[in-house]
Amino acid sequence: MSQKEGLGDRGDNRARRVGPPDREIRFRAAAKAIATCIKRNRFGKGNPNCPILVEGLRDEKALRELGFTGIIEKVNRGWDRSKLVAYLYDNYGTRNIVDKGPALILLMDWDRTGGRLQTVLREQLMAMDMPVDEELRTVLLRVMKPESRTIEALAPHSRNLNPLIEEYLDDPE
Repeated sequence: MSQKEGLGDRGDNRARRVGPPDREIRFRAAAKAIATCIKRNRFGKGNPNCPILVEGLRDEKALRELGFTGIIEKVNRGWDRSKLVAYLYDNYGTRNIVDKGPALILLMDWDRTGGRLQTVLREQLMAMDMPVDEELRTVLLRVMKPESRTIEALAPHSRNLNPLIEEYLDDPE
């Protein structure tokens, strides 16, 4: 075996070790993050009822397929950003009343446009002392990138994700 072949083998093994985990692990991580947000978003007694802000109607439909039942606000409603930010501030305040966490879950697509929109909205909301929960987007960006770069592209995966989400929803934590 030549020295070059030996290095190539070690490089391949190393790439496998640091490469993306298998699909089951990634889907479990996504399901756990989604379940956490579903719990924050639910209506009902003792539930925080934390709204989620997405880009449009297709994103809302995909989240509904994944089990979200609470308020889902959309960026694309024909308003400029400052009117949207003022509306969100007026309706949801700066903190969630029940869990004292961020009053809003900000979930834009993890493509370039979604990233820019996420940054602009986060900055405008935080300028009004309205922190946002971005954990779901962070997890989905990391674990679902091979399958999709948008929220609406999660809908076809709902068949695989929903049983995993249910497991986490049933967990009392």
